[in-house]
Amino acid sequence: MSIRVRFIIVIGVLSMLASVALAYASYQFSVKNAMADAKTQGAIVFNMIDSSRMYFKKNQRPLVLELVEEDRFYPEIMSGFVMTRGVWEIFEKRFPGYQFKQATIDPLYPPNKADAEELKLIDSFGKNKEIKNTEGIVEKKGKQYYYFARPISVGAKCLRCHGTPEEAPKDQLEIYGTDHGYDWHKGQVVSTSIVYVPLDKAMAAAKKSATSLFTMGAAGIVLLMGVIWFFLSSGVVAPLAKLQEKTTQISLGKELDEEIGIHSKDEIGDLAKAIDRLRISTAKLLKRCAGK
Repeated sequence: MSIRVRFIIVIGVLSMLASVALAYASYQFSVKNAMADAKTQGAIVFNMIDSSRMYFKKNQRPLVLELVEEDRFYPEIMSGFVMTRGVWEIFEKRFPGYQFKQATIDPLYPPNKADAEELKLIDSFGKNKEIKNTEGIVEKKGKQYYYFARPISVGAKCLRCHGTPEEAPKDQLEIYGTDHGYDWHKGQVVSTSIVYVPLDKAMAAAKKSATSLFTMGAAGIVLLMGVIWFFLSSGVVAPLAKLQEKTTQISLGKELDEEIGIHSKDEIGDLAKAIDRLRISTAKLLKRCAGK
């Protein structure tokens, strides 16, 4: 294998490794930024929803309970769960992809039923009451999300609707029935308010960015290899091949009157001068031997 080929292989391998490392670093950096962005967006959305719920609980609901008959129940104006869900339905139309859920162990409203992962969150909240919120990455139906979750504990006023069916408003029984959403106890963690921020687009963008960077790096490597090949061929290999040919001719006593013809100011030029001196010395030596 020629020096030129070996040099190209070494440079090519090193350059490819550098491109892979750069693409990987770019991917990790993009993922980190995507996570930070998702965290910021999720925090804003989560706190907006939570603030709406707290305002309803502290200001609107007490007033509604004073104005509405005790046995009457209008979910849209009397249930924090329904109010929050309604706000989210409007928000979701404007920002599709985000998800919100009042994940509950045994809800009145069946779609709020907590899945396996949400049940784990509720259980962890119940076992450690000091945890006020949690966040992380979860996969749902093959898609990744960054989630924010906060526990929902049963308060005294919650028992009006979620104590026993006998104590619940009659209108509520007609709407939701008596099978689910009852027998809650004060202080019990029965639910979690959770927001899911989609990560798929951000992750896809990170992969696309890394792929583009690697492709551009690979194209740059090919171009670099072409430039190096040309430089080695014209500036190193060709002169060395010429010197090798001249040295062979000198060793055979031929072309002793012809200059080497390489005048570059580098190591190859120095080698050419040394061989040229050898040519001259050989020519003089042969002349002396011929004169004897």
